[in-house]
Amino acid sequence: MTFVPVMWIIWCVLVGATALIYVYRGRLSRDEADQIFLDDSFSQEQAEQAVIVNKVGKIQPILTTFKVLTLAATIFVIGYYILDIVNRLK
Repeated sequence: MTFVPVMWIIWCVLVGATALIYVYRGRLSRDEADQIFLDDSFSQEQAEQAVIVNKVGKIQPILTTFKVLTLAATIFVIGYYILDIVNRLK
C-alpha cells in the first residue's frame, strides 16, 4: 500500500474513534441532571449523579487525547497536500 491511503485510513480511524467517544460521552451525560436537591430523601439520585460524573470524568482525558491526535493528523494531511502542490508548481 502506498503512503496516501495509509495516511487517510489513519485519519479516518482517529476521526471515527473521536466521534464514537463523543457519542458515548453524550449517552452517559444525557441522564445527568442540571440541578440536584441535596436532601436526605434524594441520596439515591445523588449517588446516581456521582457515578455519571465519575464516568464522564474518566472519559474526558481519553477524549482530549483523541482530539489532539485528530488535530495533529489533520494538520499532517493538510501539510502533505500543501507540500505536494508546492512541489508540483516548481
